[in-house]
Amino acid sequence: MLYVKYKEMTKNFDFSDYIKLEDLPGYIRHYVAEDETILSAFKTIRDHGVFTDMKIVLFDNYSKSGVHKQIYTIPYNTISTMSVVFREKSAEIDILLTSGYSIRLTFVDVSVKDKVRLRVLYTVITRIISNQEPNKVDVNRLVENDF
Repeated sequence: MLYVKYKEMTKNFDFSDYIKLEDLPGYIRHYVAEDETILSAFKTIRDHGVFTDMKIVLFDNYSKSGVHKQIYTIPYNTISTMSVVFREKSAEIDILLTSGYSIRLTFVDVSVKDKVRLRVLYTVITRIISNQEPNKVDVNRLVENDF
């Protein structure tokens, strides 16, 4: 398990579906500032992950003895390195934070279109992490879901 400020954090997140930005639940938008651009969003039956031009917001909904929700915000300036792995029907983004903790985002049942979306998203995020300007064409493709 990953600990952020001494609180346990889920280390692995699995996502199965892309969410169109207009279909995002309203509560998710409360965690995105007005000056941020939502690049892409993914979900499972219970969890959501939102990638903006400034951070990743992960919504971990689980039920052990009742409903419980944890929300994690990961600013890009806290990411040390990232890697992406593409498999036949899945993809993974591994994130190493500057604190030394790692997080794995797994995308299951991905189509070719989803793989292209993840490749573009990964490219945009790595440019932001490297303090480089992301390619505007790539950002527009993500925002407009042009895949």
